[in-house]
Parts: sequence; structure tokens; C-alpha cells
Amino acid sequence: MYHHRIASKDGQYVHVEELTNALDELGHELYFVAPQVNENADFGGDGGFVSKLKKALPKALYEILELSYSAWVFIKLVVAILKFKPEVIYERYNLYQPAGVLAAKLFNIPLLLEINAPLAEERAKYSGLALQNFAKKIEDFTWRGATHCLPVTDVLADYMREADIPESRITVIHNGVRQQFIDEMMQHDINVNKQEIVIGFTGFIHPWHGMDKALEAIAEHKELPLHLICVGDGDILPDLREQAEALGISEKVEFKGLVTRDKVLGFVKEFDIALQPDVTAYASPLKMFEYMAVGALIVAPKTPNIQEILSEDTALFFEKDDKSSFKEVLTTAITSYKAFDCKRYAVKQSVIDKRFIWQENAKRVVDLASKLTGGVS
Repeated sequence: MYHHRIASKDGQYVHVEELTNALDELGHELYFVAPQVNENADFGGDGGFVSKLKKALPKALYEILELSYSAWVFIKLVVAILKFKPEVIYERYNLYQPAGVLAAKLFNIPLLLEINAPLAEERAKYSGLALQNFAKKIEDFTWRGATHCLPVTDVLADYMREADIPESRITVIHNGVRQQFIDEMMQHDINVNKQEIVIGFTGFIHPWHGMDKALEAIAEHKELPLHLICVGDGDILPDLREQAEALGISEKVEFKGLVTRDKVLGFVKEFDIALQPDVTAYASPLKMFEYMAVGALIVAPKTPNIQEILSEDTALFFEKDDKSSFKEVLTTAITSYKAFDCKRYAVKQSVIDKRFIWQENAKRVVDLASKLTGGVS
């Protein structure tokens, strides 16, 4: 039984969709306990009513409602368990959601808890939490109550260790890319002789990402056949368009805005240089694995979580939160592009070698579930 509380069609939704599709391909029966809000939404949708409610209510009241909603979720889980009789529950962790742990304990069913962020800390930092201490207590209760925790990076696993969860109940499973996409990319060799160098970025563009520096780097080398493609939305897009025009490189830059998931992958296939201008310290960025699968020359911040995925052999690193360093390394990628062909081939192969594949992730989940239920893998 797969339980999540995602009401928006974004990167979170992609993770759920890719993993559950992989489990389905392996022949496992899935039953979902999840909101219906996202089913017909466009990619990039914000969750509709829930998002509006969150903005309208005082933070403390909204947080109390979140926890109260968990009581309703508990009832839904109980009904689903009685009907479906699952052997294991897989839950995507969310704050103020102890219902899965409580239902799993009531029926003595193993619960695998996928953890993508320390949400008590993250929400306090970025959107604000009124009940911070209480939220952390609920978070620790949920993590400790899970049969097994599945953080997406080892950096994130440290948060579990600090919460006194034993190592034997922690397994790091990074995000990945679908096997079908890898197979398609492996059928095509990297084109190192292209006349045009495509620099690409996917995701929401924030002011602190330093994309203005990327435009400066391109403008300083107008003589080179460079083309920047940004796929995704962001409040800063109008400013970047104005900057591109002022720098005289409008014809070299495209802002695609929000597009469907398949179209995102279509654009990524064209990337020769791929940008990861910033990253949350504990994240496992979905885009990174897609960049890797196409054999792009990746420019990324030198942080511990990224170094779990990439190395000096497979990427070019810059110092995090240093826009000048980002511009300098991107300039090196642009001007010495051909010198890094070896990194492109190495990063493409590393997706397979390190098993950053959704189907492999699904197999690991199934193996864990089998051990916890006493079954055969």
C-alpha cells in the first residue's frame, strides 16, 4: 500500500509516479491512499485549494489542521488495510502526518518511510512554522516509529542518526531515472562534434541560482556557437529576458517555461552542458540523474550530497553560494568544452554503475519489504 499526501503535480509527483510505475513493472500489486487533487492537474500545479488555504490561515491554525487531518487519514488507512490487506506500507514522509506509523503499528504491518527532507527544519527556514518544537517532536515520532527509513541522501540520513534511529533501520536510496530513458540514451553515442553547444537548465529558477552569471558568461563569448535553454518557471524570468536583450544575446537564449514531463526529457536530450546552479544541502536532485543519462557536461556545486552522486571524474564543480565561482567554472566548460568529453562518457556510464535507476530503486524497496515480512526476495 502506497501512502502520500502530495496534492501538487511537481517534482514530488514525479518521484511518486516513477517509483510506483517501476513497482508495477515488477509485477507488484499497489493500492494508493492519497489525495485525488493532482490526478488531472497540469505539471507544475500547486495543489489548488490546499495551497490557497495555507496562505489564508494563520500558521499555527493551519498546522493544527494538518495534524487534525492526520486523524482522517488514519481512518482512511484503517479502511484501506482492512480492504486491501497489504503486506507492507510504503509512505512518503510529510510533516504532521503520524497516521501511517499509527496504522502500521495497530495492524503490525511493516512501514517503509521514504524521507526527502527534514521538513520541520525546512519549513521553519523557508515558509515558517509557528509550532516548531511540536513539529520536531511529531517528526521524530514518525521517523522512529517507521520500521525502516529511506532517506534520499546520506547527508539526510545524518538527520535520522541524530534522532537516534539505528543504522540497521536506515537505507539510503537516491532518486534516479527510468530504465527506458537510459536504454534509449545508450543506443545513441554522445555527439561531441555538434556545431552548436546547448547549455541547459531544468527546474524553477530562483534569483539566488545565479542564472544572470550564466548569461554574462555566454555574452562574453558571443563568437562561440552557444545556445541556452531554460525549462521551467520562475519570478525572475522577465528580468533574465531583459538582461539577455541588454547583453545582445536574445537569439542565443530560450526560456521554455512550464512544459509537460515528456517534453522536459525531450529538451534534456539536447543538453551538452547542464547546469545545477544550486542545491539544498540534503537533496537528491531529480534533474541531476537526467543530466547524467544524456551524458551532459554537468556544472554543479561542490557539496557533500552532490558528491554522493558525482565526482571530479564526472562533473565540473564550483563553490556553493559563490556566483563568481559558478561563472568561472561555466566559462571553463564553454571555452574548453572538447577537453571534457571524458567526463561526459564517464557520467553517462555512472548512472548504470551506481544503479541510479527507478527500477533498481524499486527492487531495493521490494528486497527490504521481503526481509521485513519474512518473505523471499
